[in-house]
Amino acid sequence: MDSPFDRAATAAKVLNNRVGTGSDVAVVLGSGWAGAAGGLGEIVADVPLTDLPGVPAPTVAGHSGRLLRVETGSRSVLVLGGRNHLYEGHPVDTVVHTVRTVIAAGCRTVVLTNACGSLVRENGPGTPVLICDQLNLTGRSPMSGPEPPPGFPGRFCDLTDLYSPRLRAAALAADPSLREGVYAGLLGGAYETPAEISMLRTLGADLVGMSTVLEAIAARHLGAEVAGIGLVTNLAAGMAGVLSHGEVLDVARGSTDRIVALINALIGAP
Repeated sequence: MDSPFDRAATAAKVLNNRVGTGSDVAVVLGSGWAGAAGGLGEIVADVPLTDLPGVPAPTVAGHSGRLLRVETGSRSVLVLGGRNHLYEGHPVDTVVHTVRTVIAAGCRTVVLTNACGSLVRENGPGTPVLICDQLNLTGRSPMSGPEPPPGFPGRFCDLTDLYSPRLRAAALAADPSLREGVYAGLLGGAYETPAEISMLRTLGADLVGMSTVLEAIAARHLGAEVAGIGLVTNLAAGMAGVLSHGEVLDVARGSTDRIVALINALIGAP
């Protein structure tokens, strides 16, 4: 049986055939971030994510389901308009498949974005927060299962600098008012209870969401530099009113200019 890494290599060949080779940065756009794609540069290729073997169509509102190749002048960037989640019923290898695929296609930098809740009142809706570390509370890991096959790094990867200090410095230089925070990733499918938010605050979380953590581990395992931006779209349970996905999308759409500037700073980091 092919390993998940072999399946990603197969998908990478299809990707390069469809959009061309030479991309060195990949950006994964979270819920409501689709509008950012047009501000990153010239779109020179546009294909459905489902053209890649092993990629199911995203089912969550706010994900375009497209894969773009964007030329910025200095970089060639792959922009993924959506992701798959554990709460949709997908196994871990499916959740991280697109990240493994773009790395197999040649990308050495991966920028992960998401819409998230804030446990810090000062980081209100519409605020982007630079992810400096994470709590993987999904109960899953992309490193579980058989040992990676020969030619790939061993299972136990060092996550000390999971989110690249170099890329974080570039983002902070571009936007000095930007705050950093620890992102807690949960399995999802429902928003958190106030008691769960209290627990997460005790654990040191500043942000909470239902994605990103597994992709970050998978990317770092393969040697890519990782950056993460969480766009706060709501205060966490118990800090404001009723939570809804519609609210998440509305806030994200209203924050496009600042998040485009941040992504461009990460793409152009020397």
